[in-house]
Amino acid sequence: IRQNMKFFVARVNIKEQRKTGFQELRPIQIAFESPKFMLPIRLGMANADGPQDLIVYAMTRSGRVESSNYQTVKVPSDVEVPEFVQQEFGHFYKSLFAKSWREHDHRAIATEYVWNMGFCDPCAANPLTADELRELGVFWLANQAGPAGPAGPFRGGGVPVTLTRLHLRYDAQHFPEDLVFQQTGDQQNFQGRYIIRHPWRGTSSCTAASAYREQLPVRHRQEAETLASLTGWDMARIHKRMGDDAPKPADPTWWKKLWR
Repeated sequence: IRQNMKFFVARVNIKEQRKTGFQELRPIQIAFESPKFMLPIRLGMANADGPQDLIVYAMTRSGRVESSNYQTVKVPSDVEVPEFVQQEFGHFYKSLFAKSWREHDHRAIATEYVWNMGFCDPCAANPLTADELRELGVFWLANQAGPAGPAGPFRGGGVPVTLTRLHLRYDAQHFPEDLVFQQTGDQQNFQGRYIIRHPWRGTSSCTAASAYREQLPVRHRQEAETLASLTGWDMARIHKRMGDDAPKPADPTWWKKLWR
């Protein structure tokens, strides 16, 4: 109230909501103008029991969005991890995020994704179409359309839309202020990338194949160490999940070989 801010409470008719066929409530979309580029979070902590997670998607004309009153860091990225992570990616990423959050004293905001919607080289999914961007409130595209038509994706670069995804885990102790954002001029694309290299398991006995198999244990050991560093997982657990790819124990010293 002292900041001349307003909030509203939505009353939901459960019977009518069930008729829509959706299990979750559809989002409420509002539009307003304000000189403040911020997001109030303190009110939501009044009755909170422990930390809460918040995902923020911000779309701007000219660049990445970051917090101006809290540290903004990029999630660890571009690292090689063991093959089994593909089947446990959700658990892996939760552990990675939690460890990074603890390492930054529970106060940092993580940048998970930054991308210009004009091109895709490479990206995990197609950029949002012109119609999708307008539905999300990108009002400055009102008179623009992509080469593929109003609903088609933009191509060729130069599109004035940069999408930023921020992820924070917050509580009253570590986030005493509401979030304040700022738009930067940074348009460098970024996404959390975790590389999985599937080893060749053929039976060829040529020189190249033998050399390849000899270097695999070194690679697998590095992948296991990287995974432990990213997540804090116990190395014995990682080796168990790696199965036959787990690094083998080092050979005993020469004198142990003599008398065993």
